[in-house]
Amino acid sequence: MEESRRTEQVDLLQMLKNLTVSLVCCLPLSLLGLLLMLLLIYNSFSAFSLHLDPIPPKSTLSLNYNHHQVLHHHPSLSSSSTSSRSTLTSSSKSDSSMLLAVKETSSGFVQKQKVSPIKTERRTRRRKRRNGLTPEMTQKPQGKSRQKFKTRIKSFLSESSCKSLFFMIWISSIESFGERERFTIESLFKSHPNSCLILVSNSLDCERGTLILKPFTDKGLKVLAIKPDFTYIFKDTSAEKWFERLKRGMFSPGVIPLEQNLSNILRLVLLYKFGGIYLDTDVIILKPLTSLHNVIGAQTVDPVTRKWSRLNNAVLIFDKNHPLLKSFIDEFSRTFNGNKWGHNGPYLVSRVVARFNVSNCSSDMGFSVLPPSSFYPVDWTRISGFYRASVNGREANWSRKRLMHLRKHSLSVHLWNRESKSFRIEEGSIIQKLIYPNATAVLSIRACWLQPIPFYSHTNLE
Repeated sequence: MEESRRTEQVDLLQMLKNLTVSLVCCLPLSLLGLLLMLLLIYNSFSAFSLHLDPIPPKSTLSLNYNHHQVLHHHPSLSSSSTSSRSTLTSSSKSDSSMLLAVKETSSGFVQKQKVSPIKTERRTRRRKRRNGLTPEMTQKPQGKSRQKFKTRIKSFLSESSCKSLFFMIWISSIESFGERERFTIESLFKSHPNSCLILVSNSLDCERGTLILKPFTDKGLKVLAIKPDFTYIFKDTSAEKWFERLKRGMFSPGVIPLEQNLSNILRLVLLYKFGGIYLDTDVIILKPLTSLHNVIGAQTVDPVTRKWSRLNNAVLIFDKNHPLLKSFIDEFSRTFNGNKWGHNGPYLVSRVVARFNVSNCSSDMGFSVLPPSSFYPVDWTRISGFYRASVNGREANWSRKRLMHLRKHSLSVHLWNRESKSFRIEEGSIIQKLIYPNATAVLSIRACWLQPIPFYSHTNLE
């Protein structure tokens, strides 16, 4: 009886097996493949999944946070149940309102471990590199270090009888300070022999920099290269708070080189604190600027309205504590954007002046806007024609007329170094005649070959 029952069960299982096989064989191949894929996926997850036990939380709390941590006031943490609190030491009770915002658990607060000074210093260096800050920019001078900048500036100005005060900023390496930059300084002193020049630069304030400037100082010309003390310079302006936030990494300096934007704000604050004339190191002076007060130059004008459409900050002439400079500084600190070229420079001064509705050379607002012919007689898109020698009579005639126009109507020429730094000055070119009016040899600003440059006619340069 038992054996016959087993035989029936075997026959039943065999029948079910045959029925299952027949059913599977009747399924479409696509559906069959899908089922097999699902089985493989399930098998993979079950084979490679990890099951970890929860890590027990630390039992103590330390509130010795350093200044790199981001702290948030989290009221809900203070109302946790008694079972979820850790015992606080008496030294940490005063800081109990400043806590890390973390999830509440039944095990209490998450402990913040103390970090060794070496690790803290490494993290600080990494953070400063991410912000684009060099050690010279971020260090806070104390005692003699701070007095060095302050006393050197005051000593230089008191010992020098400066008829006019000029500022230049050099943010590049000392190796890149070449003949072109020397020409601009030479043109400055040629038009202003009794002036003083303060060259603010980290790289030039050294023994080698002194040798570079020696040809000027040997002639009795007053020039000083000095490292900037940003903390001292920015003090008591809105740039002070901006710089502190930058050092703490509270915002990104952006993709534009930070040195460029530091140069933009530095020139404004220097003029605001001391007054005088600021020049980019690629500006050739043609005539004295001492008769000008509180002026800024237009770079372009609207061809229809003849009103300025963009200003530039390569040449700035302002008295000490001028309110327009303060407006520039406040605008920089409030609207800083390190990802847009020109936003903190030419576009900034254009935005601020546009609010005063100043459209011509005279102004009742205490400053004037000069036409492009004064400081920027050639646009950056056409500067290449100034480096080319004339190849025929027509071009020679155009160059002669253009040179006469510059000498008659322009106070300076902006070389637009960003575009023209690779150009070689050819013999007979306009730039060569401006720099060396009596020279006959071929001059070379850079040790490079001149790329093919289209020659621009007189009409499309005007």
